[in-house]
Amino acid sequence: MALLVPIVQLIQIILGMYWYVVVAAVILSWLVNFSVINTHNQFVHMIWSTLRQMTEPVFGKIRQYVPIMGGLDLSPIILLLGLWLAQRYLNILSVWMMNQ
Repeated sequence: MALLVPIVQLIQIILGMYWYVVVAAVILSWLVNFSVINTHNQFVHMIWSTLRQMTEPVFGKIRQYVPIMGGLDLSPIILLLGLWLAQRYLNILSVWMMNQ
């Protein structure tokens, strides 16, 4: 069982990195929607499209079950909560596997 601990820790690292991708996508979407930054800038457009490609498939799946309510998209919040819960579960799992 202890041999699987590095795999679980790698998954935790990937989930942690994806957490930051989701947060960056949310912040960038706010900046674009409030016209603070312009997507006509090639660098901004490149970052915007990359973050959207990384997050929209998951957001779309969540939006199938939780619709946008009053102009507020809850899918990032639900995704961040799910990532947090998955990381906590994997942390408990890795501690349990090390004690076996």
